[in-house]
Amino acid sequence: MGFALSSMQLTSSAFNDGTNIPQQYTGEGADISPQLSWTDAPEATKSFALICHDPDAPVISPGSYGYVHWVLYNIPFNINSLEENTDLYTSGVNDFGNLGYGGPMPPNGHGIHHYYFWLLALDLEPSLQEKLSLWELLSVVEPNVIGMNRLIAKYSRD
Repeated sequence: MGFALSSMQLTSSAFNDGTNIPQQYTGEGADISPQLSWTDAPEATKSFALICHDPDAPVISPGSYGYVHWVLYNIPFNINSLEENTDLYTSGVNDFGNLGYGGPMPPNGHGIHHYYFWLLALDLEPSLQEKLSLWELLSVVEPNVIGMNRLIAKYSRD
């Protein structure tokens, strides 16, 4: 399938698509992951991966793009939601250098940043190794992506 949007839907009880992410889910607040739910996954789904990425962030290193806030994978096919502040499944390394979720914290005065929460449906068993970066994860799963969609939130520190 490649990286094209599918009919799968991703939502959150914390914010609506295109709206501001509440402060409790940011680096200025409690810095906890928001609740997320999804529907309409392809029938052949064997696992899910979730990414939160800020493409508006300044380049942090050569060859990089934006800022990665969350890499979570090995989510079993029969799961269709994540609770707020989840610590379940396998966490990858974010651009803070940590495992798990690191909330929005754009530079002061840098304007509005957009945070893309990407859900990938994979025809791959949930057995990927721990501590993958976004780019390592994508290089492994790309041939196995059978559905994907996103939820976008905004945040600024002006």
